Amino acid sequence: MPWEKSFNEDDALEKAMRVFWQKGYDSASIADLINGTGINRGSLYNAFGGKERLFIRALKRYDQDRKEMLAELEALDDPRRAIEGFFEHLVSTTLADEEHKGCFLFNTAVDISSHGEKVQGIVKNGVAEIEGFFRRCIEVGQARGAMPAALDARDTAKALLGLTIGIRVLGRGVYPEDALRALATQATQLVEGQPER
Repeated sequence: MPWEKSFNEDDALEKAMRVFWQKGYDSASIADLINGTGINRGSLYNAFGGKERLFIRALKRYDQDRKEMLAELEALDDPRRAIEGFFEHLVSTTLADEEHKGCFLFNTAVDISSHGEKVQGIVKNGVAEIEGFFRRCIEVGQARGAMPAALDARDTAKALLGLTIGIRVLGRGVYPEDALRALATQATQLVEGQPER
């Protein structure tokens, strides 16, 4: 008799993503995934092919939301507002994270050497796309005269990426709201060419 799914795969993937996001790959046991998804071991393996493949799909699922958010911000066609909106969303998301999970993508980046090529590729591509978003915003802003021509778009994009990671990591319980907002303000001032205080 062929195996038939008795659960919603998208729902199970979302739940598995939350288990991995909270615990990380190594600390998330099969028992955690069974409890978190509400499906049995056999169904888990039949649907997803094991823990590693499930982790890859969960990470891709998480990263899709990030891709959609960046696309929406770029569609504003206002590079300064896009960067401000990015950091506003970043801080609000961080503050709303009562479990202090941080960013699934950046959490995985911390342990990237322990992962295989597929996971490393997803993480490196995701980080590169965030940096690329900042660089494109700066270049468009410069072309329109909305950002200082003296800014080095590539270096400034890397600095904004660093602030992004800082907010998500320090926002896991180390930094209070006012400190996170101060980092976001620094990002805005960076693209305005204002000196740091």
